[in-house]
Amino acid sequence: MLKKEILRRKEDFSAIYRKGKSVPDRYIVLFYRKNGLSYNRISFLASKKVGNSVQRNRAKRLMRESYRHICTQLSSGYDIIFIARNSINGRKCQEVSRSVSGALKKAGVLK
Repeated sequence: MLKKEILRRKEDFSAIYRKGKSVPDRYIVLFYRKNGLSYNRISFLASKKVGNSVQRNRAKRLMRESYRHICTQLSSGYDIIFIARNSINGRKCQEVSRSVSGALKKAGVLK
């Protein structure tokens, strides 16, 4: 993932939460919005409700790896936020990957 493909600014997050759409799934919640750019911008979040720092970092790693496998099949021009639910704790990468791809299919972001 390139540096330009990472969401960082508070204004971008606020715009996605306010004007974007959300798709819930078993282990994640997906927020997305068109950005008018030729590439996608991504962010992976895990709140303190997920657990301690070890569990939050594992949740983000699982989501990042799941996204890495499916990123070539995505349409371009979206801002996407993946938020981990506390049910992600103790799950295997394959289960999280199914959840990520299911949420992206529901959102209509896949080609």
